[in-house]
Amino acid sequence: MNKVMMKDIPLLERPRERFIKYGAEYLSNEEILSIVLKTGSKSMNVKELSSNILKEVKDIRNLKDYPLNRLIKINGIKEVKAVTLLASIELGKRVYEEKDELYIRLDNSKKVYDYIKKDLINKKQEYFYSIYLDSKKNLIEKKLLFIGTLNKANVHPREIFKYACLLSSDSIVIVHNHPSNDVLPSKEDLILTKNLVDIGKTIGINVIDHIIVGNNNYYSFYENNDL
Repeated sequence: MNKVMMKDIPLLERPRERFIKYGAEYLSNEEILSIVLKTGSKSMNVKELSSNILKEVKDIRNLKDYPLNRLIKINGIKEVKAVTLLASIELGKRVYEEKDELYIRLDNSKKVYDYIKKDLINKKQEYFYSIYLDSKKNLIEKKLLFIGTLNKANVHPREIFKYACLLSSDSIVIVHNHPSNDVLPSKEDLILTKNLVDIGKTIGINVIDHIIVGNNNYYSFYENNDL
């Protein structure tokens, strides 16, 4: 079967032209993906490639959970297109979150959980975040530092404290999820937390809580007097 080229599609049926004429809100998911990807592959045009991606992920919202190495396994997607797609998703997140994250005060564990749970619920791997706060417990920045396997994330204290120094952070809350939904800390969680608290005391940046997130609950080291 011959590949259908984008130039063979009537002008007003092409995604970019439809965007200009009607606006983004009137475009399908396939058309939006086509604009982001720009071109297809050797075997399919960009609309066919976009359709192929949507069939693979089943729900476009699942794209946010696809890491680079998983995206490039989709037929027609190579590294450059995968990076472009993931970058567009991250840009969209930042556009809508930037205003919301100004002047957020995270002065207790429940506030931290409510703030970050959307980033961790229903994840299949462990995601490890550091939340950097000023002296009044206002949010400076959150950073996703590590993504692990189903059971373990490789956490390096130097990365956590490097950003704390760069951001002039007064204190840190570390947060990670348990895909099993059992939020009780593991032996490794206890050891890691103690090490990070000790390092923080040495350099004058306090680790004030470690929160483990499940799908509908959390465990706070601070609330349970485990720090």
